[in-house]
Amino acid sequence: MIDSSRRSTGGVKSDLSGWPALVLTAGLATRLQPLSRVRAKAAIPVAGEALVLRILRSLRAAGVTRAVLNLHHRAETITREVGDGAALGLSVRYSWETEVLGSAGGPARALPLLEADRFLIVNGDTLASVDLGALATQHVDTGALVTMAAVDGDPKYNGILADEAGRVRGFGREPGALHFVGVQAANAAAFAGVSPDRRSETVHGIYPHLIAQRPDHVRVMRTAAEFFDIGTPRDYLATALTLAAREGRTLDRGHGCDVSPAADIRETILWNHVTIGAGASLIRCVAADRVRVPAGARHVECSLVMGDNGLVAEPF
Repeated sequence: MIDSSRRSTGGVKSDLSGWPALVLTAGLATRLQPLSRVRAKAAIPVAGEALVLRILRSLRAAGVTRAVLNLHHRAETITREVGDGAALGLSVRYSWETEVLGSAGGPARALPLLEADRFLIVNGDTLASVDLGALATQHVDTGALVTMAAVDGDPKYNGILADEAGRVRGFGREPGALHFVGVQAANAAAFAGVSPDRRSETVHGIYPHLIAQRPDHVRVMRTAAEFFDIGTPRDYLATALTLAAREGRTLDRGHGCDVSPAADIRETILWNHVTIGAGASLIRCVAADRVRVPAGARHVECSLVMGDNGLVAEPF
C-alpha cells in the first residue's frame, strides 16, 4: 500500500511505480455506435494499435507497473488485446461488472484489486498527453482526495469550475470552465461509502458531496496537454488520421482483408476480415469486422457494420 502520509519535496515528481492505474473500459460507448456494437471502444484500432494499448503503453512509459481495467460491454475484445499485460511490461487485472457501475461505482468495485491508497484513473476512450508525474506530485502536495487534469474549455460544454488556487467549486457551463481530459489522481478515501454493486457517478454524484464536506477535497491541475476525445465515429477517424500522419503509419487495415485492386479506398479504416468488391468506393469511412462491401457500392463518411440483413451504413 502507498504511504498516505508521504509528501514530495524539492519539486521532485512522484515515483509512479507504486501508483496503480484504473483504466475505465466498461462503458457502452453509445456515441460510437454502430461501431461499438462490434468492439468495445477501448479495443478499436487507432493508427495501428488498439486504443487501450496506446493508453497502457503511455502509463508504462510514465513508470506505472500495475493496471486494472473494468469490463462489461464486449469485454472479450479488450482482453484479447491486453491479456495479462506482460507484453507491455505491466501486471494487468480485470474488474468485472455485470451491469455498468459508472464513474464512481466502477472505482469502488475495483478498489480491492488496486490495493493502494492512491491511484490514477484514466478514461478508456480518450488520449491525453498529461504529465502523470506532475499530476501525482500536485495531488500529494495539496492533500486532495481527487485531482483532475483539465485544459481550457468551451463554455457550451459542461466543465470544471475552479478558483485560482485550483480548488474545484462545482461543474457546469460558465465562462472560464475547464475541460476534463479524462485523467485524474484519486485517494481510495474518495470512494468510501460508495457501493461496489450499484451505479453511481463522480461529477454528477460523489464529487459535489466531497466539495461540500471540504472545499479542497477536489482540485484541478491545469495543463496544456494535447487531448483526443474518441467519442464519435467522426472523432475516431480524425484522431486516427492525425496520429497515422504524425507517426508515419498507414491508416488501419486489419488482418484477413480482401480488397479488390479496382476498389477506391481513401482515408478509410478497415478492421479485420473486411471484403470490398471491384469498383466499390469508400471515402472517409470506417468498416468494422467482417464487413462485406459489394462491387460498385459507394459510401462517404459512414460507419459500416454487418446487420442481420446485410451491410448497414450509418452516416457520421
